[in-house]
Amino acid sequence: VQLQASGGGLVQAGGSLRVTCAASGLPFSINGMGWYRQAPGNQRELVASISSSGDTDYADSVKGRFTISRDSAKNTVYLQMNSLKPEDTAVYYCNRDDPRIATMIGWGQGTKVTVFS
Repeated sequence: VQLQASGGGLVQAGGSLRVTCAASGLPFSINGMGWYRQAPGNQRELVASISSSGDTDYADSVKGRFTISRDSAKNTVYLQMNSLKPEDTAVYYCNRDDPRIATMIGWGQGTKVTVFS
């Protein structure tokens, strides 16, 4: 399994950013995927997930602002982030939507998102 996140950067509060994850070895037809983030000094948290059937779920902190989607043909997962806040600043990772399985798989390279006010 290889997970490569990209697309992070520096953005002003209120702005938007889309991060992308290329995932190999995890066919989306049978695997739900999730976006996690880890801010300095905090534990990694699951912020958005998409099941193998396409159902989505979001943490309360990002609901209404973030949208997870996928392109099964490309085995790529996206996270569109709108109305960004400074508290969204973190390193973002993609992985399986089950945190226990994600930990067993291991964490690929994340992408850093910094939101300034």
